Amino acid sequence: MSEYYTALDHFALVPAICLALFGSAILLLDLWDILGFHEPRYRKWFSILVIAGLAFTAFGLYRQQSYLTENGISQFVAFHGALTIDRFAIYFNWVFELATLIVAIVSYNYLEIEGEHHGEYYALLLFAQCGMFFLATGTDLVTLFIGLELMALCFYVMVGFLRGDKRSNEAAIKYLLLGAFSSGFLVYGFSIMYGLAGNTNLAVIADAIKARPAWDPLVFLAMTTTAVGLLFKIAAAPFHMWAPDAYEGAPTTITAYLSVASKAASFAFLLRIFQGPLAGARDSWEPLLAGVAILTMTIGNLAAISQTNIKRLLAYSSISHAGYMLLGLIAGNETGIQGIEVYVLVYAFMNLGAFLVVIALRRKNIIGDDLDDMAGLMYKSPGYAVLMLIFLLSLAGIPPTAGFLGKYYIFLSLIETHHYFLAVIATLYVAVAIYYYFRVVKTMFVGELTEKAPLATSFGLRVALGITGVLTLAVGIYPEPLLRLAQSSFLR
Repeated sequence: MSEYYTALDHFALVPAICLALFGSAILLLDLWDILGFHEPRYRKWFSILVIAGLAFTAFGLYRQQSYLTENGISQFVAFHGALTIDRFAIYFNWVFELATLIVAIVSYNYLEIEGEHHGEYYALLLFAQCGMFFLATGTDLVTLFIGLELMALCFYVMVGFLRGDKRSNEAAIKYLLLGAFSSGFLVYGFSIMYGLAGNTNLAVIADAIKARPAWDPLVFLAMTTTAVGLLFKIAAAPFHMWAPDAYEGAPTTITAYLSVASKAASFAFLLRIFQGPLAGARDSWEPLLAGVAILTMTIGNLAAISQTNIKRLLAYSSISHAGYMLLGLIAGNETGIQGIEVYVLVYAFMNLGAFLVVIALRRKNIIGDDLDDMAGLMYKSPGYAVLMLIFLLSLAGIPPTAGFLGKYYIFLSLIETHHYFLAVIATLYVAVAIYYYFRVVKTMFVGELTEKAPLATSFGLRVALGITGVLTLAVGIYPEPLLRLAQSSFLR
């Protein structure tokens, strides 16, 4: 074995191994009921084990980052090109770490209220992040597909985790069926790429496609079918139909995780493909993605206006944000790609924060995800109302919040590359977004208080809201550290 694989190959897998081991350990402990984990007072150990697993994973990522710095290199390749550990991959893995940590620490109290506190929930969180690791680091079609399916299978189960809730069951079935359909398109596109290059390595495929005309029929077919699969994963129109139902039916903690971590991993995957193998076919996919971005922003923003369910409103909001991030890829310059990286991270802060407030609204016998449930929140819990205001301002892109920074770099990249029409359309839709976000603000600050039951607060929820709230404001006020990090992790 050592003749074919080196210590560096195994070093590249350390974060994934930590996630897999701790996920498996949680499953075994839950199965055997070691230490009485099925008893309510011991269930907190599931959260502790997840945090421990994330700590070991974080150390592995830190050691990989240090290795790059100490050796003065930008990347190292493992397993004969199947994995590439570079600053781009490490950057996205830190986003996954943050999202998983926040969801893990707020899940205990939420699952107790839902009456569905099981160890496999926490194991699925870690297994999903393990799949995300391969989406960020994979530079081989097989590696990327395995990572994608590992992540997707975990989310199919987690979306339907509330077994007694019909909405959750329906959402899981829709997500599974449509997800399998999109995976078929993706595999078909991958098979054509393999046929063109005779290899599954992204660099080899890129050279093969560059050697062919931009409008070559086989290249165009590979590009369109692959794009369908990827656009489904980021919930871009017209492949967005699964998102509102999945977001509404899933446990709110999973909705938050799905909206942030899955989208970040899917964008890492999308950038690897479109900046790698399909870079040579840019002339054919740029106008296609421009149309998709406009349609995504249009459907996402206009559909959000009429929503009365907060989770569905944030689902359509998430769709529109996917459209904004696609604009950075269409611009294609360094500012645009860095803008996507910045947007992914700041979106994690502000969107997780918004869902955390929705999680606090879930109490015994109160679902809490309707717009009317937020009526008079300012009078009942001023702190939560102010935090929600900050998150909504950031989602709308209002300075000095972090959301403004993400949109600024996307718009700047469009102007630098002379995509003025796209910049104007995107700016107009910001005004639409402000309208529906402020419907929520109006309800919180002006609406009449109808439900006086206290919010379902907990220590973990307060910590998570503190982290997301501080970061949403801090990054907007002092963005230089994040900008330097995004610049150093630029995918070249």
